[in-house]
Amino acid sequence: MLKLTIEEIIRKINNEETFEAVSNDYSFTIKIDEYVHYACGAVHDGHQFRKELWTNCLHTEYERWFEEDPETKEMVKSHPIVIAGCDSRFEYDLNRAPETAIYTDAWGKQLWRNPLPENQKVKSLQKHANFYKVVHALLYKLEEKFGVCVVYDMHSYNWKRWTRAVPTWNLGTANVDNKRFGNEIESWRAILEKTPLPNKIKSTSLINDTFQGNGYFLKYITQNFKNTLVLATEIAKVYCNELEQIMFPEVVVAVEKYLKTELKMHAEAFYKKHKS
Repeated sequence: MLKLTIEEIIRKINNEETFEAVSNDYSFTIKIDEYVHYACGAVHDGHQFRKELWTNCLHTEYERWFEEDPETKEMVKSHPIVIAGCDSRFEYDLNRAPETAIYTDAWGKQLWRNPLPENQKVKSLQKHANFYKVVHALLYKLEEKFGVCVVYDMHSYNWKRWTRAVPTWNLGTANVDNKRFGNEIESWRAILEKTPLPNKIKSTSLINDTFQGNGYFLKYITQNFKNTLVLATEIAKVYCNELEQIMFPEVVVAVEKYLKTELKMHAEAFYKKHKS
């Protein structure tokens, strides 16, 4: 893996070079093994939290982990194009617009003992801006090259906090063109429902049940790239014990193995239908 500046990453994308890199501030990774008509994103995969923020943060390491989406990058690692955040959403949230990306409170609890100094906010928001510069360059290249593109926007959610039955998988489609892409949305939901999971975990999938797909990553791409479908895909945290902070690697591996073939087949069917 290379360590590259934002300018170097964008230059490689513009030149259609294949590479795997971490940004020079270690805020995100990007891998391009081949230029194809689909990409995977895991914006909440990161857990890094810069040290100058530690003493000012009221949330524990566990509380931060609880609201992050661990292993979502791992679930799509085999695909040709993967971009993922390395930093915790508690430093800045890549799935929120810049003006709301830095929390003052999180899930009902005040986040900072004292208001963040302006220079610390600037540092965080610069990372947010850099990530979206690369996202823009990447999607511009893919739409230019293929005409259409589909992005699998991977997330997870804490299903045990719900007081009703919730699906293993949820697709959020409130901000995408359901009339144009309705068949692909439904076929993706059906694929997810058939995910073979170990430990007698049942796989179910619904659309707009627990979340509606209101994230900034989806909105940014959809608003700037009219021929790209973003599938906001949430898996319930059946792959860990979210209350004890214990990972179930066999479940993560099962998801990754299934999506390795099924996600690719879905992307190929999408391209075959919409490339013209």
